Amino acid sequence: MSNNIESILTESRVFEPSEMIKSQAGINKEILDAMYEKADKDHIGFWADLAREKLSWSKPFTQALDDSKAPLYRWFSDGELNVSYNCIDRHLENKSDKLAIIFEGDQGDVHHYTYQELHDEVARFANALTAQGITKGDRVIIYMPMIPQAVFAMQACARIGAIHSIVFGGFSAEALRDRVENAGAKMVITTDGGLRGGKSVPLKASVDEALEKGCDTVKNVIVYQRTKQDVNMKEGRDIWWHEAEAGMSNYHDPVMVNADHPLFLLYTSGSTGTPKGIQHGSGGYLLNAMLTNEWMFDLKDSDVFWCTADVGWITGHSYVAYGPLAMGQTILMFEGVPTYPDAGRFWQICQDHGVTVFYTAPTAIRALMKFGKEVPEKYDLSKLRILGTVGEPINPEAWMWYHDVIGRGECPIIDTWWQTETGAHMIAPFPGVTPLKPGSCTRPLPGIDAVVVDEEGNEIGNNSGGYLVVRKPWPSMLQTVWGDDQRYIDTYYAKFNNKYYVVGDSAHKDEDGYIWILGRIDDVLNVSGHRLGTMEIESALVAHPKVAEAAVVGKPHDVKGESVFAFVVLNQDLPEGAERDAMVTELRNWVAKEIGPIAKPDDIRFGTNLPKTRSGKIMRRLLRTLAKGEEITQDTSTLEDPGILKQFQQK
Repeated sequence: MSNNIESILTESRVFEPSEMIKSQAGINKEILDAMYEKADKDHIGFWADLAREKLSWSKPFTQALDDSKAPLYRWFSDGELNVSYNCIDRHLENKSDKLAIIFEGDQGDVHHYTYQELHDEVARFANALTAQGITKGDRVIIYMPMIPQAVFAMQACARIGAIHSIVFGGFSAEALRDRVENAGAKMVITTDGGLRGGKSVPLKASVDEALEKGCDTVKNVIVYQRTKQDVNMKEGRDIWWHEAEAGMSNYHDPVMVNADHPLFLLYTSGSTGTPKGIQHGSGGYLLNAMLTNEWMFDLKDSDVFWCTADVGWITGHSYVAYGPLAMGQTILMFEGVPTYPDAGRFWQICQDHGVTVFYTAPTAIRALMKFGKEVPEKYDLSKLRILGTVGEPINPEAWMWYHDVIGRGECPIIDTWWQTETGAHMIAPFPGVTPLKPGSCTRPLPGIDAVVVDEEGNEIGNNSGGYLVVRKPWPSMLQTVWGDDQRYIDTYYAKFNNKYYVVGDSAHKDEDGYIWILGRIDDVLNVSGHRLGTMEIESALVAHPKVAEAAVVGKPHDVKGESVFAFVVLNQDLPEGAERDAMVTELRNWVAKEIGPIAKPDDIRFGTNLPKTRSGKIMRRLLRTLAKGEEITQDTSTLEDPGILKQFQQK
């Protein structure tokens, strides 16, 4: 989203819900007002009543919120349940023949799974995991492409009480190793390879490389055959998925766990350089994931819901693998990319499978906009009734194209703000109720006390900006950073003396109280919806033998939202011409190997030093100005060597 918030607000249009959407909506204004009123009067009771109503408990909870060790909050902790049971088993009596998953592969292969078939697949694999020695509390790494077996593995872990941690298939062997070691994982589940954009991705080879040094806790690797490519299978450690499942029963009695038992770890980049293992519980997480699918997407029994996110990210957890299945909905999974074999792939899938609710990232929308409206106009998108966006603020131009071209001017755009750490939507409109403004995620949900505060932590009024914080705990909040409670407190609570959860985003409240997200306050980049720590990328660059120092900032990007811009000091003379181009390529490939292709710098500039103050502090605000190609108007008198800036201004 543009930094020029004043011009956007001035030009902003308001879109009232259509009469058709109002008539279809399961929540109307009266119901919503009553929800807000109840949440305001009894915050804890509001969530407790919803937890009793929406989830199936083997042992009902008696205490909704344990805040005795705040800010290490625990929700419904003396209650017991099983997440997989809530997502699958409880639907079998009435929905066993209903489609749970529609899958389309990269090459166009299509597979369907009913809820009964999903149950049988998950139960068999749960028994396979148990046979390999995985028990409640063990950590299991899942490193797979976007195929149904990834969801089977997630649900199977949940079924036996194991804690899964998905590592995005685009991450490198080194990044995988870091996450395996931090989690102390006992098993890795992967595939021989993945298919993406017509190309094969060698996932098993990356696992082998990751486990080659260290990772001593891993006892077994289960490998699903997706591409049938040749892979090395280490005797005594590696086993094929189909062999692990051979002879296994399609029944597995789900293990009941306390509601605060960890369901999964999901590693997100942090500004300190070491990825953080975000730990989410079971009951509270599932409640918010389920509710927000119901509230934001107004899902009905006849819907086909397609969230395009990979399960390697939190969106794929909450809006693919858990939330919609807990509601008994039909989800669509797609293995490939939106532009293969052509830019009509998304729209053809919507047409062919009758997608009614579509949830994707602004990055994808902006990329597809470039091909013109003629492409989507080739397809029948008339079944679409709700459109959603996720991952980063959507700029008004992309919002309007999405609304007018894909939604035919009839579908509300549900612009959702939330994070890996929050587990589910926090600020978003309700279809059929909330007037929409292109670029604004509108207002906090009932029970979510999200406000904008100033530097002292005081709530600000309308027409002003500041820090976005959440003042009261909510069920799907992260429990802690895996193995490091102090890092959790320091990262998310310390700024305002442990009173508020500090989300790390700056925000503006307009005259109607609508919230506009302006971007990260800390040094974490949002590249195509993926959060990347600048420190992590800098550490990767400095690990190169020819690099002495590096500083990374974000640069606004029309498609990605932000791109990675690196300023590098080599331990040799400044390269020029072909030598410079070769060095840029070498460093980009190096970062891809160390972290993953998504972290490759789009731009690299070289200098003999970084712009620093005399005390040694890197002047990152000057680097951001340079990255944007803007004229430097800031005071440079405190710089140790102002001449350095001229070096970095040259490509």
